[in-house]
Amino acid sequence: MANDAGKILKMIKENEVEWVDLRFTDPKGKWQHLSMVASALGEDELTDGLMFDGSSIAGWKAINESDMILKPDLESPYLDPFSATPMLILFCDVVEPSTGELYARDPRSTAKRAEAYLTNTGIGDTIYVGPEAEFFMFDDVRFETSYDTSYFQIDDVELPTNSGKQYEAGNMAHRPRAKGGYFPVAPVDSAVDIRGEMVSTMLEMGLPCDKHHHEVAAAQHELGLTFGTLTQTADRMQIYKYVVHQVAHAYGKTATFMPKPIMDDNGSGMHTHMSIWSGKEPLFAGNGYAGLSETCLHFIGGVIKHARALNAFTNPTTNSYKRLVPGFEAPVLLAYSSRNRSASCRIPYGAGAKAKRVEFRFPDAMANPYLAYAALLMAGLDGIQNKIDPGEAMDKNLYDLPPAELVNVPTVCGSLREALVALQEDYEFLLKGDVFTKDQIDAYAELKWEDVIRFETTPSPVEYDMYYSA
Repeated sequence: MANDAGKILKMIKENEVEWVDLRFTDPKGKWQHLSMVASALGEDELTDGLMFDGSSIAGWKAINESDMILKPDLESPYLDPFSATPMLILFCDVVEPSTGELYARDPRSTAKRAEAYLTNTGIGDTIYVGPEAEFFMFDDVRFETSYDTSYFQIDDVELPTNSGKQYEAGNMAHRPRAKGGYFPVAPVDSAVDIRGEMVSTMLEMGLPCDKHHHEVAAAQHELGLTFGTLTQTADRMQIYKYVVHQVAHAYGKTATFMPKPIMDDNGSGMHTHMSIWSGKEPLFAGNGYAGLSETCLHFIGGVIKHARALNAFTNPTTNSYKRLVPGFEAPVLLAYSSRNRSASCRIPYGAGAKAKRVEFRFPDAMANPYLAYAALLMAGLDGIQNKIDPGEAMDKNLYDLPPAELVNVPTVCGSLREALVALQEDYEFLLKGDVFTKDQIDAYAELKWEDVIRFETTPSPVEYDMYYSA
């Protein structure tokens, strides 16, 4: 660690860094930070960490046990391209000062424990994760929720509702229609340069990216962040969100990872690709269905079995379940397939054994990436350990199944309330290897129940439309 600290100090000197930003992730998945004057940090501080008040973070410690340590991860420093003066970003783990152990409720520590548990099982030694996080960008967003008012209003040059709007410079008319935004070139795709700058910024920061494109909905987009190991990818997902927000802001836009900001168009997901390796051997490749191994099929079986409990982590907002409804290309049905995207578990085509992986399509980017990826891994490992059969693959279009057949296909949860109840009833698989703790799960659920209660007890404008004159 001392040697790593020396490298960080050398990097600070060579880049004339003035600030070191210590960043960590709270239980809800939001990046938090503490900015330190670079000259105030030496090898001891970088190696041992710095004290901070953990009681101020929702879902963490009580005021009478608030002191915790932010311990920098010195292996992955990033220069912040948005800071007015040179700033170095260091990801941090949260450490218990009394024991020196990783804090059980720290999401990044959970991800690390999940990777360690995989190794300890002997099943494999590496879990690769590749996320596809979608987002919306708007020109103007206004909302208010108060004693006597509740509304939101959004606007963007791409929205189909603007086809008749009068602009000072004229209405150029080129914009996607509802569900018509997938892959059109400019000028229909108005954000080519913005997305390009997002990707080039991430590449400059050292993230592996390969593409960007417009998504199905108007004002909806996706950047291509390629795969890495579990904790590494969760770190990169935090940078991804940060870059998207910052670049959008620089262009006078506002970005959101809310899964369903628009009623009549597709929502945003975070399709998550996963594969387990042992050394140089891809364990998901075999001679079974679609070239999959028995290990992979059992992994899928575990995720399908525990999917409704997983929803509490992979789809952690009330808004998440406005996306998970039929008719908007949403992966509601818990089935697997190599040929259609209506299944919640898809086997993407890939040339060769190394490309074999599973794509779980129900998560969204509101998820805390550390907790979501760790929970998916734990469900899959439970499937492998208990040889859980995922059933027959369903290669037909699941959206067109008659009601008689749909009855036999399990579904994801229909609300955050359902997901939290499912988690209360099915959490033992998360406790293996002390990856998650019951205390951590309870504290996380308590935060989410607050969202449920607020949402369920707040009248909505649509209820006025439906019921006021009834």
